[in-house]
Amino acid sequence: MSTEKEEICDASLRSDEEKGDQGLSYTQQPSPSDSVHQVSTSECSTKEFFYFPIPKNLRNDPERPFEFRWSRVFVYTFSTTILTGNLYYCQPLLIEMAKTFDVSYERVSRIPTCVQAGYAVGLFILCPLGDIFRRRQLVLALVFLTTFLTVGLAVTRNVVVFEVLSLIVGLANVAPQILIPLVAETAPLEKRGFAFSVVLSGLMFGILLARVIAGIIGQFALWRTVYYTAVGIQAVVLGALYFTLPDHLPKVVSIPYWKVHWTMIVLAVTEPIAVQALIMNLGASAAFAYYWVSLTFLLGGPPYYYSTLVIGLFGLVGMAGVAAGPLSGRFVDRLLPWHANLIALIFLLAFSGVQVAAGGIHIAAVIISCFGLDAFQQMQNVAIPNQLFSISRTAISRLNALYMVSYYVGQMIGTSAGAQIFVQYGWRAAALFGLSLYVMQLFALLVRGPHCSRKTWFGYEGGVRTQPRGRAEQTSIQE
Repeated sequence: MSTEKEEICDASLRSDEEKGDQGLSYTQQPSPSDSVHQVSTSECSTKEFFYFPIPKNLRNDPERPFEFRWSRVFVYTFSTTILTGNLYYCQPLLIEMAKTFDVSYERVSRIPTCVQAGYAVGLFILCPLGDIFRRRQLVLALVFLTTFLTVGLAVTRNVVVFEVLSLIVGLANVAPQILIPLVAETAPLEKRGFAFSVVLSGLMFGILLARVIAGIIGQFALWRTVYYTAVGIQAVVLGALYFTLPDHLPKVVSIPYWKVHWTMIVLAVTEPIAVQALIMNLGASAAFAYYWVSLTFLLGGPPYYYSTLVIGLFGLVGMAGVAAGPLSGRFVDRLLPWHANLIALIFLLAFSGVQVAAGGIHIAAVIISCFGLDAFQQMQNVAIPNQLFSISRTAISRLNALYMVSYYVGQMIGTSAGAQIFVQYGWRAAALFGLSLYVMQLFALLVRGPHCSRKTWFGYEGGVRTQPRGRAEQTSIQE
């Protein structure tokens, strides 16, 4: 390691490295301290929230660390799918809500904005707490809160109350963003990409599935039924997590709350790996959002003129692409994130080219591009976080918060810009916009090679050779 004066001038990160949990380049194996909780046994507890007992097999015991289990990964995946859906149930139901609340479409369109605004705030102020608080208690509290508030969404008769509750639900609905980095932290190195991709696929399924389910239920029953159903399945999630989520202790216990967010800013502007990954994630999420918002306009207009139901069913094509996510995870496990991103971008450029060439001419081009773009976006969704999380294992919740904030900002850019370009200039101009986002990502990737030292901003130090993750060299980070 380099000397202290060359380290990031941040107390918490220096503390991490002094304890041996050094910032990792993604050509390194984790240090032994990565699997050791930085909390004394005196802090361990048999109860949570001062009353409820923690199941014995889930209590923290420094003498017997928790083993990685696929059963837990699948519970986390199910939980992530259901909880992510809370952010998207409202979108297909807005017309029916406008009738119920007797308000205009313009007024009811504020509801998804409130949900997303709350979610953005939650990502920034709540997600980083996973580094300094016990994640079991944090996750259970957040899931209970969203379940309780969803009851309010189902019964309220006032649109203002519905908007306020939607804002708070969005803010509290960040439990998936605590579970996802937990999997990345606890999975063995050789299984990390696959395990992460499984849980991430749950998130993507939640985005697409919520719209489909809400649309179907809303077509044949009152829209409130969607929220009553959501209360029931969230209660199931709460029970499943209570009996499966281990009491992982935080690695960082001395950092004050205000410094959590300061270290996020430091990481975002001083770490070359973080800057590269966040720029690519911004472009990837913008491309994803642009495609799906412009797809609605494309399929609803000439030459297709499809109905809303048929347009909605294209979400199933996207889900088929998302289903390839775990296969992408297996692939990423065999490569460095840099090489996985390069391969993904090559195919994304190819499928984007199909959309540019014939998306508004023949439906086959739309189906091919829809499946291909979603499938290889999933590879990126595994490779980019793996690259970002390699900076520090003790800052993984903060790094995930940065990842999700950039993802959310990218979605806003893609949605607004993509829609305007389509409306003003047509489908091909919008497709070219998507293609340009992939070109931007490729440029951001190529300015910095896969084996550069942690503080190297540009160049190809160490070449571009491919190293399987399990055989990476045990080298120190030189700055």
